[in-house]
Amino acid sequence: MTNLVILVGRIARDPETRTTQSGTSITSISVVTDRPARKDGKTYKDENGYTAKDSEFHRITCFNGLGQNVAKYCTKGQLVTVEGRIHYTQWEDQSGTKRYGCEIIADKVDFLTKGRSGSNEGAPDIDED
Repeated sequence: MTNLVILVGRIARDPETRTTQSGTSITSISVVTDRPARKDGKTYKDENGYTAKDSEFHRITCFNGLGQNVAKYCTKGQLVTVEGRIHYTQWEDQSGTKRYGCEIIADKVDFLTKGRSGSNEGAPDIDED
């Protein structure tokens, strides 16, 4: 059995980092991917003559060293590849309603375009090791 996700997309907002009480560093990013939009099973052009696209936003969670490097080198608009696994959560909100969530737990993030400070020098592809 395998739970493997590979996404190639743009970072939708700058990374956000927090630290748990136990000292674990957690960095969150949102990656947007596009695919051709369809009407009646066929792709179509938008008002500018380009193929219309549907976008999906994916919540990505990076831990410790991986998260620190993502926070240091990544910025909104940067093209990245994310490898990881799907993780589903379930909880009850304050009113007792069951809520569900889905995120990608990243094992690796590759920088495909320049990020923070216009350079990725010294920012190799990074793994969660």
